[in-house]
Amino acid sequence: MRFFNLNTFKEYSIIFWIVVITFLSFSTYSIYERSKIDNANQIKSAIKNIYLKKVINEITKNLEPRYTTFNYISKAGDTHQNIINKLNIKKAEKKKLLDVILKEKSLKVLKINQKFTFKFDELLEDKIIEFKIETDRKNEILFVKNKANIFISKKIKKNFTKKLVYKETIINESLYNSALNLSIKPNVIIEFARLYGFQVDFQRDIWKNDSFQIIYEEFINDENKVVDTGEIIFANLNLQNTDLQLYKYEYDKNKIDYFDENGKSIRKTLMKTPINGARLSSSYGKRKHPILGYTKMHTGTDFAAPMGTPIMASGDGKVTKAGWCGGGGNCVKIKHNSTYQTVYAHMSKFGKGIKKGARVKQGQIIGYVGSTGMSTGPHLHYEVIENGKKINSQKLKLPSGKILKGDERRNFEITKIKIDVLKSNLISKIN
Repeated sequence: MRFFNLNTFKEYSIIFWIVVITFLSFSTYSIYERSKIDNANQIKSAIKNIYLKKVINEITKNLEPRYTTFNYISKAGDTHQNIINKLNIKKAEKKKLLDVILKEKSLKVLKINQKFTFKFDELLEDKIIEFKIETDRKNEILFVKNKANIFISKKIKKNFTKKLVYKETIINESLYNSALNLSIKPNVIIEFARLYGFQVDFQRDIWKNDSFQIIYEEFINDENKVVDTGEIIFANLNLQNTDLQLYKYEYDKNKIDYFDENGKSIRKTLMKTPINGARLSSSYGKRKHPILGYTKMHTGTDFAAPMGTPIMASGDGKVTKAGWCGGGGNCVKIKHNSTYQTVYAHMSKFGKGIKKGARVKQGQIIGYVGSTGMSTGPHLHYEVIENGKKINSQKLKLPSGKILKGDERRNFEITKIKIDVLKSNLISKIN
């Protein structure tokens, strides 16, 4: 008879309990996992429930943000009043905003493409808590409401980087088109033409294969995009191998002008031609009128140019007429001084702000080429009147501008050397 071995029993009992515990653990884990899946399925089912969806949509639909903004860019014909009227605020608050804006001298004249940004607090009775208005691409005015419910204004200069740009090319077409092909902005081209308009007839003096060089300012934003252009620093127009160089120079307490290499200002009473990219189509003198058919005195100079080409004021002065001139169509008349007046006829439309009594600066755009009145095609009819008598503008001899002497001349020579060194450095970077 064999006796039961206690040690053997203990060994088997341990194995038994290990098996039991393992089984229980596995069973518990399986139940837990099934429970998790069931719960997840219940949640999914609830989410798919169409009634719950409607409740969630209804709740979220009514959750409006507390702070909102309204952006607007001014267009032709806009006024501060009609821009303010676009805001969803009370009439009294609109009046308050308009009063605040019109107190700022720099905002009294509304320009096209000015950016307005208004910030709302929807929990307040007077909702506008701050707003800003661009005065130009480099500056803006910020209005912030203080604790006393009063708007405080602050002028802000935008964070732009100024860059000096050098461009040069041979003129194969017109100066205007050659410059556009270099991606030079139109306002820089017009300023370039204005500077040389005192000594160059762009219709007859520029030949194919003449060339130009220019250094001017560009303003770059954080995205490395050109947002504006500044002043011309240097220009050179090479006509039939003759250089006409111009240097920007500041003198006599912040007066800025352009001088040739000999320190002589290029500014004269009137520009030789008030338009760029045109050709002389009819000169001063007797001719057979293209519409009337008989010979009569042509008391001006005609420049044929594409429709819409900008026309510049040939000198500083006051507009004495901006309207219909019979056979001259839309025309502008400017009185420059006690001696000279000029007339610009057949315009398609007038420049911004050009009306009787307006003051204009030399080179300012006063209108655009058209074919209004008695005209056979788009062109500018330009007249110069000297002491009440119409004269040939192309033979007009005008006094020269300022000539630098003494200390001014010495300082100019230093400025000229600095600009020449700058030009060399910019050219070396291109090459």
